[in-house]
Amino acid sequence: MFLTELFGVFSLSAFAVWGFLMAFFFNVFIFMLALKRNTTLLLSSFIMAVSYLTGDYFFTWLSPTPATYLDWAIYDVVTLTLLGVTFLIVKRTTSSFIYLIVGLSLNTLLFILMYYDLHILKNTTPWILWDIYSFGVNVVDIIMIVALIVDKDFLGLNKLKNTIKYTFKTRSVRQSI
Repeated sequence: MFLTELFGVFSLSAFAVWGFLMAFFFNVFIFMLALKRNTTLLLSSFIMAVSYLTGDYFFTWLSPTPATYLDWAIYDVVTLTLLGVTFLIVKRTTSSFIYLIVGLSLNTLLFILMYYDLHILKNTTPWILWDIYSFGVNVVDIIMIVALIVDKDFLGLNKLKNTIKYTFKTRSVRQSI
């Protein structure tokens, strides 16, 4: 709640939309200059920009009823699906791709937890989950924006993924012997 009290809900969502649009425009610029001809990065940044732009526009301006956390969770699942389809078509990933998948998954989890807390349990008293949600969703959005711009494994998620993959691969080889 601290971030929303400090900046307001509208400005934080507008900042995320602006950030994803800037990341997309940056990737278009880099692609056009042929500095980096990575279609996966370009498509991922396009999907994220369109997702956040349409989501913010639809739920803020066009929807007659306010969006629930379940609506946002479903919206993130649709975005995850579009990213998955992009991966299946292009068959390549970038360093930023795992950041988008993990980030959207974390946001979805936080949305579902908030929906459960507010609409199923009918809780109206702020508690630590609400602070984790307001801080977590915004930090995750910023990390995804940065990941699309720098396209580097700055938090080590790809290294962690490869370590886990190697561990399971080694374990399955040992078990088959």
